[in-house]
Amino acid sequence: MAIRKSKKLPQTAALKQILKRCSSFGKKQGLPDDVPKGHFAVYVGENRSRYIIPISWLDHPEFQSLLQRAEEEFGFKHDMGLTIPCEEVVFLSLTAMIR
Repeated sequence: MAIRKSKKLPQTAALKQILKRCSSFGKKQGLPDDVPKGHFAVYVGENRSRYIIPISWLDHPEFQSLLQRAEEEFGFKHDMGLTIPCEEVVFLSLTAMIR
């Protein structure tokens, strides 16, 4: 699965933006208490089910592909958090491979 270059932001800048908006690096940001340090929340599927995932997954090419799709479909500037545009079963299969 190839990762296409984004016209909006370079991949590194996009990942930094995700970390700023979605991670739990401090309570100053008003983040939920259930997101442990070093993790961030994503929303997946039609029902927007919420998953807490480790930041280390940002390095995996398969997850980067999902991030690229998320950027193309939703962008990174919205209030709900990072939304991954795929079916929940696909996301769960991918996360099982990454672990």
